[in-house]
Amino acid sequence: MRAAAFHTFGGPEVLEVIEVATPVAAPGEVRVRVEAAGVQAYDSAVRSGWTPPGQTVRFPQIVGNDFAGVVDQTGAGVTDFRTGDEVLGWAVLASCAEYVVVPAGQIVAKPAGMPWPQAGTLSASAQTAHTALEELKVSAGDTLLIHGASGGVGTVAVQLALAAGAQVIGTASPENHDYLRSLGATPTSYGDGLTDRVRALAPGGVDVALDAAGGAALDASLKLVTDRDRIGTLVDLARADKLGVRPLRSQRSAQRLQAITDLYRTGRLILTVSETFPLDRIADAHRRIDTGHARGKTAVLLRG
Repeated sequence: MRAAAFHTFGGPEVLEVIEVATPVAAPGEVRVRVEAAGVQAYDSAVRSGWTPPGQTVRFPQIVGNDFAGVVDQTGAGVTDFRTGDEVLGWAVLASCAEYVVVPAGQIVAKPAGMPWPQAGTLSASAQTAHTALEELKVSAGDTLLIHGASGGVGTVAVQLALAAGAQVIGTASPENHDYLRSLGATPTSYGDGLTDRVRALAPGGVDVALDAAGGAALDASLKLVTDRDRIGTLVDLARADKLGVRPLRSQRSAQRLQAITDLYRTGRLILTVSETFPLDRIADAHRRIDTGHARGKTAVLLRG
């Protein structure tokens, strides 16, 4: 099968499409013929030299963490899925390939009519957003500040927080402000004067901050939120313990993914895929992510 991988750390140019053995489903596993896979900052960080906790990078290293496709093989003992089922799920550092094998507990049924790009990019960012709001205990009446609100995690976090009854202020580049308004958030820009702008938008104060940008964004959160246990960062993990804020890591489960998928199925969650790329342009997909300004999600299409 064909897969997107790299043989050495570096920029997007190190990515290439290679041929590797097609995996086979073992007992308790399913094999999925992938239609679409997501691209995210996690992929870029690994490609650049970061090794995630609990993971081992082995060259050639396949990229991609979430996918959607059609079950084409089931291992012994699998009863919840059958060949031909349309599904979505996650496979860390394995998803951007024509086939992926995962335990049956890492997939759920794809909602009927859900486009492949949306399905293929749902799991990673949405489960991260869901985990973050749970960890930060976002609830009705809170004012939540989200840094990087127009990205993949931010797009979902905005909607989940609003559904919980919170008010949301989101930082983004100016070209994404109308997008945030369309989701129901109040937008503001990055850069000098951020804390003053947020205070003007939230005269009653900010209760919670979710940082998906790092650096100055996390510094601003420290000035705006009194309770550091309600400040969480997804990207500035090295500083989290030192500053006394929450390092946030996705806690993935089929139950969590099913809950998110149900929100989409009932029309309570919008998923934005701003760009799609064929597998042969995986390097261009990473270049887009590396700008830091991609709106919503970016998908790689594995079939046609």
